[in-house]
Amino acid sequence: MNPVVLIAEELAPAAIEVLAHDFDVRHVDGTDRPALLSALSEADAVIVRSATQIDAEAVAAAPRLKVVARAGVGLDNVEVPAATARGVMVVNAPTSNIVSAAEQAVALLLAVARNTASASSALKAGEWKRSKYTGVEVQGKTVGVVGLGRIGVLFAQRIAAFGTRLIAYDPYIQPARAAQLGVRLVGLEELLRESDFISIHLPKTPETVGLIGEKELAIVKPGVRIVNAARGGLVDEQALADAIAEGRVAGAGVDVYSKEPCTSSPLFAFDNVVATPHLGASTHEAQDKAGLAVAKSVKLALQGEFVPDAVNVQAGGVVAEDVRPLLPLAEKLGRAFTAVAGGIAASVTVEVRGEIVSHDVSVLKLAATKGLFSSVVEEQVTYVNAPHLAAERGVEVTLATLAETVEQSTLVTVRGALPDGRTVSVSGTVTHSGARDVLKLTEVDGFDVEIGAEGILLFLRYADRPGVVGTVGTLLGESGINIAAMQVARREAGGETLMTLTVDQALGADLLTSAADSIGATAASAADLRDE
Repeated sequence: MNPVVLIAEELAPAAIEVLAHDFDVRHVDGTDRPALLSALSEADAVIVRSATQIDAEAVAAAPRLKVVARAGVGLDNVEVPAATARGVMVVNAPTSNIVSAAEQAVALLLAVARNTASASSALKAGEWKRSKYTGVEVQGKTVGVVGLGRIGVLFAQRIAAFGTRLIAYDPYIQPARAAQLGVRLVGLEELLRESDFISIHLPKTPETVGLIGEKELAIVKPGVRIVNAARGGLVDEQALADAIAEGRVAGAGVDVYSKEPCTSSPLFAFDNVVATPHLGASTHEAQDKAGLAVAKSVKLALQGEFVPDAVNVQAGGVVAEDVRPLLPLAEKLGRAFTAVAGGIAASVTVEVRGEIVSHDVSVLKLAATKGLFSSVVEEQVTYVNAPHLAAERGVEVTLATLAETVEQSTLVTVRGALPDGRTVSVSGTVTHSGARDVLKLTEVDGFDVEIGAEGILLFLRYADRPGVVGTVGTLLGESGINIAAMQVARREAGGETLMTLTVDQALGADLLTSAADSIGATAASAADLRDE
C-alpha cells in the first residue's frame, strides 16, 4: 500500500504530479473540520495552505502522520510543537514567494508615489482631475529599507534601478555585506529622519512588533511615504493613520494588518493610502513554486531522506550534494552500533574523516542519532524527534571532523562509551558502482571488515577454531535462513573472532541464541539495515 498524501487545499497541478506516481493522493476540504480529522486518520502526510488548521487535535487524529507541509512561508496555522512532540516533520516553502513579495513592495511604493489607486478610482467615477493627483518621482530620493533579509535585499536591488540612494537598518547584517549591495547601514532613528520612502521587510517577533509607532513617526522626514508588505503589527496602524492625518506622512502602501482578515482599519479613510488584502504571495508563480517545493519535500520525507526545508529539524539547511550519500550510511551505522553495543551508550561521537569535512557535515550527527534509537524505542524515530529521544535518555551525541587522508575517500565512524566502561565503534564508507552508491561497513568494534551495509546483519563473536563457519551455515540452512554474504575477521589465529553475515530474513531471538550457543559465542546480535 502506498503512503497516503492528503491535500487539504488547492495545489498546483504540477505539484500533484510530483506525488501522483509514488503515493495515494487524496483530497479533503481542510476547512471542514470533521472531514479533515476523519481523513487524517489514514494520512502519512498532509499539505495545507493558510486556511487549514493543523493543531494538536489534528496531529493526534493522524497516527501515521510523518510530515505536515505548508505551501507557503508562514506557519501560523500549524502547531509546530505538537508535531515535533510526535516526531512529525513540518516543512514549508521559505523562498517560494520572496520575489513576489519584493515586487509587491515596489508596486505599493510606486502606487503611493503617483497616487495611482485613488486616481484610478476617481476616473472610473467620472472625474478627470489630473492636478489633484500629482505625485513625486522616485529617482534621486532616499529609500530606507528596514530589514535586509532575502526579501529586503530583492527589494533594494529592484528599487536601486530607479536611481535611488539606499540606506538600511538591520542590526544582524555586516556592514561589508550591505556595502556589496550598495546600501549604507544606519540606525533606525537616522533612517526615519533621512528617508523619503521607507519599506519594511522584517519578520514578526516580540522584538519587532510595534517597531514603528507614535514615537518613531514623530521624527520621520516630513512627506515620507511608508510601505509595509512584510507582517502586520510592525507598524502601529492607528499611529500611522494619525501621522497621515497630521500631514507628517504623505502616504502609505499597506498589504498586511495586525489582525487578518481585515476589512476595517483607520488607514482605509485616506485616499493617499494604497491598501491591499495581503497580496504579497498572491501570484501564480509564487503559488506554483510553493506547491512544487512542498511536494518535493513531502516526497523526500516519505522516502526517509533528509529534507532541507524542515523547520523543526535541528540540522536544517541545504545539504551539499557530496554529503547526501552519507546520510543513509550514518543512519545505518547508528543502527549497527546499537546492535553491536547491545544497548544505549552513555555518550556517542560521530567521527567524519576525509576531504568531505570541507563541507558542513553536521547533519550526519543527526542521521546517526536517528539510527541509534530506531530499534530501541516504540515510537517512530525521525530526524525531528531523534535529538529529543537522546536528551530524554541522557545520551550526549557529538560530532568530530578530521581533515586527514584515509584509505577511503571518506570514513564515518560511530563511537560510543557504554555504561559499563566499554567502548564500541562501527565504521563505514560509500563507494560508487556506476551510478549507484554502495554503502559498506569497514570496521566493527576494532575488527576490519568489508561487507555491504544493507539487509539484516548478524554479528557473532567467538574464539577462533575450525568448523565454526560450517556449524553456523548448517544451523541457519536447516532453519530456512539464506545467507547472502559472510565475512570472518580475527586479530590473530586462535584469538577473538567476529563473524558478520548478511541474511535474507530476520531471525527470531531463539534462533539467534541457538546460533550463538552452537559455537560458544561470547556475544551475538542482529542489526536490521534494510531501507525503511
